[in-house]
Amino acid sequence: MEYTYNEALNLREFIEANHLEFERTLLSEAVNVKDKINEILAIGNIDLVNNAHTLSFYIIEGKEEELSAFAKQEGIAWATHSIDLTFKLEWIQAIRRTLWSFIQAFQEYSNGSNINDFFDLERQINNHVDRFLNTFFIKYSTYKDSLLKAHRELVEKLSVPIIPITPSVSILPLIGAMDSLRMSVLQEKVLTEIGLLRIQTLIMDLSGIADMEPDVIDQLMKVIDGGSMMGCSTVITGLRPDVVRKIVSLGFSFDQNTITLGTLQKALKKYFR
Repeated sequence: MEYTYNEALNLREFIEANHLEFERTLLSEAVNVKDKINEILAIGNIDLVNNAHTLSFYIIEGKEEELSAFAKQEGIAWATHSIDLTFKLEWIQAIRRTLWSFIQAFQEYSNGSNINDFFDLERQINNHVDRFLNTFFIKYSTYKDSLLKAHRELVEKLSVPIIPITPSVSILPLIGAMDSLRMSVLQEKVLTEIGLLRIQTLIMDLSGIADMEPDVIDQLMKVIDGGSMMGCSTVITGLRPDVVRKIVSLGFSFDQNTITLGTLQKALKKYFR
């Protein structure tokens, strides 16, 4: 392979002068990633090829601060768009191999033969690549964890939407499948909100619940009992026949302070009056 070269070029300038060959070599090294380049660009606006040039220059010039900042930026981008990390790992290793291919060619053109210089360069290049990978994965992991935490908190908030309608009355509309995990979240949030908002009456609308398992029913009763201990009476609305039959067959019953009404509209009419 013939490269563009003259004695005035340093390593970076040599790569820039042969950037098309650099990209061709890079893509030949990244067998799985090369077919995903446009997809990754579309998903996360991540330009792998241009980023490879940027990263390569930071590495060969030893720009540690820029390298660290770039690794963190990349970690956030890949975590945000949940792009497969195997592609990133393959791409970085392809960059490493491509760099060494060009370093070899540059040494041959420039008649570089000092073995100590070569080993110094080897340590510099590989250390910077490894530092980039470590910083990238740490940032990816911490940012991904923060995204998951924020998502979990949002899901918990949406899954237990306590809506105040007067200073002392709130509504809790429950919709969708109820499992033990969701019920444990519900129990914690309901009791917390009763204390914070000083709720005296909680209208719990179950019209969006088609079925309940026995353990879920048991947890629901505990939520109602816990609210009662805190001075909050519960109004149950929208119980479906199948749920009622299961409650009765299991021997459960609401305490004497719990009111049941057919619909949420009836409860609103009563407590807004």
